[in-house]
Amino acid sequence: MRILVVEDEPALRDGLVDLLRGAGHAVEAVGDGQAAAQRGVHESYELVLLDLMLPKLDGIEVCQRLRKARPDLLILMLTARGSEEDRVRGLKTGADDYVTKPFGARELLARIEALGRRAGAAPAQPEVVELDGCRIDLGRCEARRGTQTTALTAREAGILRWLHRHRARAVSRVELLEHVWGAQPDMETRTVDMTIANLRAKIERDPAGPRIVVSVKGVGYAWGQR
Repeated sequence: MRILVVEDEPALRDGLVDLLRGAGHAVEAVGDGQAAAQRGVHESYELVLLDLMLPKLDGIEVCQRLRKARPDLLILMLTARGSEEDRVRGLKTGADDYVTKPFGARELLARIEALGRRAGAAPAQPEVVELDGCRIDLGRCEARRGTQTTALTAREAGILRWLHRHRARAVSRVELLEHVWGAQPDMETRTVDMTIANLRAKIERDPAGPRIVVSVKGVGYAWGQR
C-alpha cells in the first residue's frame, strides 16, 4: 500500500516510516498540514496516516480537504488527543479510523491491514472520463485523443478530477488553489489560469475554444459538456 505519513515530530515520523516500510508498504512523509493537503490531493496515495496537531494546517482541516478531493482515500488519524469528543470529531470529519498515542506497533499495522481489506472490498471510483473525443485516465495521468497520448502532471489531473467531481457547478480559482494546490486562498490566482492554459493545450481539440475545461465569467472554471 502507498502511504503518506503526516507527523510533525521527527523522531516519531522516522519511526513510523521505518515500521511501515518494514511491513512492506511504500511510504513517504511530510511534517506539516499544508504539505499534507497538497501532496494528499494530487498524489496517488492509498492511505494517509494523519496526526491531528500539525503546524500550518491542523489535522481536521487537512482531513476535510482530503475527503472532499479524494472520497476513496483511506485516512487513519493518529493523535495524543484521546477523549471521546475528539475521536467523534475526527471520524465525523472523514477519518476512517483513529489511533491514540501512545500506540502499539502491532495494533497500528493491524488497523492499516483492516482498512486495506475494507478498501479492497469496495468498488473503485471511476478514474477514466471521456469528453469531446478526449479520453482522460486520471489514475494514470494521461489523456488520449485519436492515436496521440499525452502525459498530464499530477496537478493537471487533480484539476480535472475536481472539476469532474463538481461538474454540476462552476468552481472558483480560490477553490482550486485550496483543494488541488493545498495552498492558502491568498496565493496568486494567476497560477491557476496558467496551469489551465497548459492543460487545455494538451486535452482540448481547440484550446482557444475549449469544450472540456470551460471558463465561467466572474466565477472561474467548470467541466464542459454534460
